[in-house]
Amino acid sequence: MEKKLKVGVLGATGMVGQRFLSLLENHPWFEVVTVAASARSAGKTYEEAVGGRWKLETPMPEAVKKLVVMNVSDVKSVASTVDFVFSAVDMSKDEIRAIEEEYAKTETPVVSNNSAHRWTPDVPMVVPEINPEHFQVIEFQRKRLGTERGFVAVKPNCSIQSYAPALTAWREFEPYEVVATTYQAISGAGKTFKDWPEMVENVIPYIGGEEEKSEQEPLRLWGQIKDGVIEKASEPVITCQCIRVPVLNGHTAAVFVKFRKKPTKEQLIEKLVNYSGLPQEMNLPSAPKQFIQYLEEDNRPQVKLDVDYENGMGVSIGRLRPDTVYDYKFVGLSHNTVRGAAGGAVLCAECLTKLGYISAK
Repeated sequence: MEKKLKVGVLGATGMVGQRFLSLLENHPWFEVVTVAASARSAGKTYEEAVGGRWKLETPMPEAVKKLVVMNVSDVKSVASTVDFVFSAVDMSKDEIRAIEEEYAKTETPVVSNNSAHRWTPDVPMVVPEINPEHFQVIEFQRKRLGTERGFVAVKPNCSIQSYAPALTAWREFEPYEVVATTYQAISGAGKTFKDWPEMVENVIPYIGGEEEKSEQEPLRLWGQIKDGVIEKASEPVITCQCIRVPVLNGHTAAVFVKFRKKPTKEQLIEKLVNYSGLPQEMNLPSAPKQFIQYLEEDNRPQVKLDVDYENGMGVSIGRLRPDTVYDYKFVGLSHNTVRGAAGGAVLCAECLTKLGYISAK
């Protein structure tokens, strides 16, 4: 790319906003020129606004420290400085839906980490290796919004990234019933152990709204565009439990699957390790070279050993074996704030850029 696209990060002071800034440091296509947050942070430098609340292990990128934080609600001013924005704003769902569409109507594409628009019928919710064809619904969304280049695109919930890719790789064997339990890191709640001490040596068997997302969002990924909207798939039926565990980064899933067409274990592993998609074909900057790895050892995947596979953009699967009630069971692992949040959104933006949906204003 001859000239980098100018990018803004909305909700830049929160944990996902911080992850966006970290991942975009020295990005070959995108340059962060604008950071926006709530009115209480506006007018301060980014470094001042975040203060002691930088939550990542990597240091704050030098290039953003002195950027003056803009008020995220001053939509026209923020939009005038950028070619497109990433959204990680912390507001109510109704407020998020409204402000993201407001940005889109300024002809500024919005690539969102938020859940607010995941079920808006003409908003694509995409894992680029799984359903990039859903970006085609943008043309219908633009007609509704009355825009030429503005739109909203989203990525799905972090929890499903540890098992939906495997189920996608196995679609030809027709999985029709799935039981999944996810063991979710505290960074999924925007927390570290310092600000959530009660999670140390603790397990909480409830995460609000997470089970419904984990059961339903994969079906939207596997859906079809019909009459200008995305209709979700009807199978496989998924039931899920979501549990918060004392881990900083990395969502693990224990999954049981029934198939209509009975595969061998060898066939299932072959499909996993050879699965790739549009990001790999296009050689996008953030794309993992190998999307899914299969680990043969009985004690893998492990968060400590495997969460950063492919810079946090890959998915690790292990312990695939026949089950006495279901056909097979396995364990999956993905990085919830990289592949599952900011990194997944950056990959979506790269895909949208390569496909011509995002360009310089």
